[in-house]
Amino acid sequence: MEENNLQCSSVVDGNFEEVPRETAIQFKPPLYRQRYQFVKNLVDQHEPKKVADLGCGDTSLLRLLKVNPCIELLVGVDINEDKLRWRGDSLAPFLGDFLKPRDLNLTITLYHGSVVERDSRLLGFDLITCIELIEHLDSGDLARFPEVVFGYLSPSMIVISTPNSEFNPLFPSVTLRDSDHKFEWTRMEFQTWALYVANRYDYSVEFTGVGEPPAGAENVGYCTQIGIFRKNGGKATESCLSEQHDQHVYKARQGLAMLPRLVLNFHPQAILLPHLLKMPRLQVFTTSYPSLQQERFFKLVLVNEVSQQVESLRVSHLPRQKEQAGEQGDKPKDIGGSKAPVPCFGPVFTEVEKAKIENSPTPFWVGDKFFVPLQRLLAYPKLNRLCANEEMMRSVIADSIPLSRDGSAVVADLRNYFDEQFEF
Repeated sequence: MEENNLQCSSVVDGNFEEVPRETAIQFKPPLYRQRYQFVKNLVDQHEPKKVADLGCGDTSLLRLLKVNPCIELLVGVDINEDKLRWRGDSLAPFLGDFLKPRDLNLTITLYHGSVVERDSRLLGFDLITCIELIEHLDSGDLARFPEVVFGYLSPSMIVISTPNSEFNPLFPSVTLRDSDHKFEWTRMEFQTWALYVANRYDYSVEFTGVGEPPAGAENVGYCTQIGIFRKNGGKATESCLSEQHDQHVYKARQGLAMLPRLVLNFHPQAILLPHLLKMPRLQVFTTSYPSLQQERFFKLVLVNEVSQQVESLRVSHLPRQKEQAGEQGDKPKDIGGSKAPVPCFGPVFTEVEKAKIENSPTPFWVGDKFFVPLQRLLAYPKLNRLCANEEMMRSVIADSIPLSRDGSAVVADLRNYFDEQFEF
């Protein structure tokens, strides 16, 4: 649940006209961004694979987290279907995501439903966030909230943020910061509730916040108070999860027409599929990102990287070949020795990486053909990260890039039309 951050981060009904400009408190960056950045920093630190944002609203937090390489499943849940509408385009992969796939798979799902309903698809998560959520719950839902989130879902970590009412007197004419808030707690009230919930469901909790108070008002604490809950003993065991019966109560945006045409045309991984649920006519909106774990994208990236590296080596050795052009015969020409040049363009290598490259088998030419040993290619850091060994590289690129008869080297034409144009 995000607040409007103009003159003052939060004013009843968003009536900023009533706030005197000279007395309004401004947060830099805006308070909602500080909250989201707090979560992102936590994700960077703990590297959870499965993350759910309850009360995801306009999916701003999901959009911030989707770029994190550790996350493989990202889920948003919200009771307001209108806020979820038309958000698929901002969560779907763009062209750049296909040109440079992620290392790991990523699936993003939006569910329409209440956070106090049990849905087994949210079991087994590493992190669940509830950012500016609980203050929107009435007393009945607030009573059910711990039982569902802490008791049933029981993730490894839960982050809950909520307004600190002790900060409110610093805002002109503020009682509650939003007209939909059912309550706003003092630090003592929030901590009392949080400690009770943590103790009951076997969690530990630490308290912090974002939104520093102005000078002279440090005693009121942060504008937004945050509780970080950690499951004692870590994640729920597989046996506990297997005992949970499938409960699918969430639903999502209805109908394929809700995805913009641009998304359908340019983002083939963004799909709206009917999900086989026990409850009829429910659909799940799922966006899948290309990754190196998917064979077709891994091959595309590897072939492209090998081709670029071979071309870089070929061009860098053309001057040496030109100097030796008068020599006769088809005897292989070793053009590297212990100090073979590294590519004339590309990344800057460390001394250790340079040594590994220079100690690898050197490229050579026979007649009008240029040969680059696979072992040489594997010495380059990016290709070494992509491929574990020579056999793996050979099996992936064999039907896309010419290889020597024994399969130990990539073969390319020593010179081409463009060399003459650029006088190599």
